[in-house]
Amino acid sequence: QVQLVESGGGLVQAGGSLRLSCAASGITFGRSTIKWYRQPPGKQRDLVATIDVFGGTYYADTVKGRLTISRDNAKNTVYLQMNSLKPEDTAVYFCRTYYQSREYWGQGTQVTVSS
Repeated sequence: QVQLVESGGGLVQAGGSLRLSCAASGITFGRSTIKWYRQPPGKQRDLVATIDVFGGTYYADTVKGRLTISRDNAKNTVYLQMNSLKPEDTAVYFCRTYYQSREYWGQGTQVTVSS
């Protein structure tokens, strides 16, 4: 059974930092591209960052230079280090992967940035 579990969200002041984790099970983790998305209140879910099987990364323009995605294949976990947080980063953050032609999402973790 494939499972993605996000953690690390919380309430932080503007300018602060958080590190989100996405722990995966039931997949061949080292062969899986993992993506982070976020969904602000009342808005659509958008791609934030991607890390592929080679460690290559992609970032949305809105987060470049502030967020860093990384992976630890030994722990089957992808991280999203979030620095210099802004109120507009407030959202539910989700991780996503494809495995054996199916899409899987985690349940999400709430990040709230106060001004």
